[in-house]
Amino acid sequence: MSAAEPVLADVPERGPGGRVPPSRWLSARLLRSELRLIAGRRRNQMGLLVLAAVPVLIAVAVRLSSPREGRGPDFLSSITSNGLFVPLAALGVELGLFLPLAIAMLAGDAVAGEANLGTLRYLLTVPVGRTRLLVTKYASLMIGALWGVAVVVLAGAIAGIALFGTGPMLTLSGTEISFGSAVWRVVLVSLYIAAGLAALGAVGLFISTLTEQPLAATVALMIFTILSWIADSVPQISWLHPWLLVDQWMAFGDLLRDPPFWDNIARGLWVDVAYAVVFGLLAWARFAGKDITS
Repeated sequence: MSAAEPVLADVPERGPGGRVPPSRWLSARLLRSELRLIAGRRRNQMGLLVLAAVPVLIAVAVRLSSPREGRGPDFLSSITSNGLFVPLAALGVELGLFLPLAIAMLAGDAVAGEANLGTLRYLLTVPVGRTRLLVTKYASLMIGALWGVAVVVLAGAIAGIALFGTGPMLTLSGTEISFGSAVWRVVLVSLYIAAGLAALGAVGLFISTLTEQPLAATVALMIFTILSWIADSVPQISWLHPWLLVDQWMAFGDLLRDPPFWDNIARGLWVDVAYAVVFGLLAWARFAGKDITS
């Protein structure tokens, strides 16, 4: 498909009142196919196994040698008191590298992978339309982010509860909450982290429209993530920190206070939404006029 062809043909048909039904922006059949493709790739399956192995290793290591008091992160030193701290500690560990890498792999394959395999042109002749294809690709990335976080949390919760049991959870404020409330807090933490990874997926989707090499897109997104972490740790550019995607990722600990501290969480979500919208629009602008040669 050439860039000279009209892009208007890709705009979904409008329903009554001139509104575009959500079903016309997202193809459920294509989304199911995309999710099956993601779940069926051997490297993605191995990636999920790696994500699941980290909390299990943490739980076993702590069980064999409990951290001395006053050493290590709060989550790590609290594992022995409640098994639900295992997935929280694992999320803190994996958020720096493994979870962003998982999203980078999925985002790299989103558009660049199709172009590299020569299937992108055929997808657009189904007909699907570029806008609908891009929306479906991003929806699959959001679901992939939720999958990755869920795997870490479930594996960590099973290992933690098996090795350390359940009971009231001691919050970071020093108070205790019931096991049911603790489970709900872990769910909130999972959704918050998944939102940040989904925003990172939007950045990766844009990068994926710039190249036909999925590995290049994956590496570029990881470089973006690593540079963001580095910039966020440099106090001399503190004015830039609030604009960095990763700045409030570790603020998920505020959800484990009693009551939860929402200010940093709200700031983090606003940044997530801003990145998702800006880079989503950039991806659409690039993909809508891109010359599809393969």
